[in-house]
Amino acid sequence: MYHAVTDRPAPATRALSVPPRAFAAQMALLGARGFTPVTTARLADAWRTGKPLPERPVLITFDDGYEGVHRYALPVLAEHSFAATLFVSTAWLRGGSSDRRAGGAPDTMLDWDQVRELAAAGTEIGGHSHTHPQLDQTDDRRLRFETGRCREILTEELGAEPVSFAYPYGYSSRRVRHAVRAAGFTQSLAVGNALARRSQGPYALERVTVRRTTGIEEFGRLVEGRALGRAFAGDRALTKGYALVRRARRAAALARAAAPGARRGGLTE
Repeated sequence: MYHAVTDRPAPATRALSVPPRAFAAQMALLGARGFTPVTTARLADAWRTGKPLPERPVLITFDDGYEGVHRYALPVLAEHSFAATLFVSTAWLRGGSSDRRAGGAPDTMLDWDQVRELAAAGTEIGGHSHTHPQLDQTDDRRLRFETGRCREILTEELGAEPVSFAYPYGYSSRRVRHAVRAAGFTQSLAVGNALARRSQGPYALERVTVRRTTGIEEFGRLVEGRALGRAFAGDRALTKGYALVRRARRAAALARAAAPGARRGGLTE
């Protein structure tokens, strides 16, 4: 799981950014070790239908839609003939009508022409919500809007319905997963910092985070599935603790919505 690919990230994206030279070295390692990147859609289809996958399949995914994916990552992917999946938050992308755009993008984002060039080059374009909220904390109406509007815009801009989704921040719940499915997406990715396995189900497939601090030796261990527990022990401890906080917040929001005088039709947050 990648985010920004750039030498000069914004402060908000620095920790999860990767320098172009490091990205190129990581892709070269995948090629040298015999990995074959596939799209999220191809992986899910193979698991559903029993179609064969290539030897040593791997997903290369990018979240949010940063401009460096086109500027720096696309030439490297093309050099190796690697497939990838890009998950975009549609309100953050540049261009298009003003009613589609929203503030809050943490760095320079792709424009729609660049997204179309990525799609033409074989990159699968998936959804990442419309405005990138924490979906498990939204009310049902906002949840339907975030998933449905994202898919609607992607279909309009690209001429094909997207089938894959990735949860903003990696947060989901059974309610969120049902909404993503209802919107028409057939598989979705979380984070988890573990290898994707069929037993996780099509709407909770896990990924491994690549950070600015991920050296090439560590990257090699991660893609081989070695030492994941040690590499992400701190992340998993924080995730478990924060999950309790998030459930408490959601319960409090539901209680407010059920209180006398609450706005009808959903939560008001």
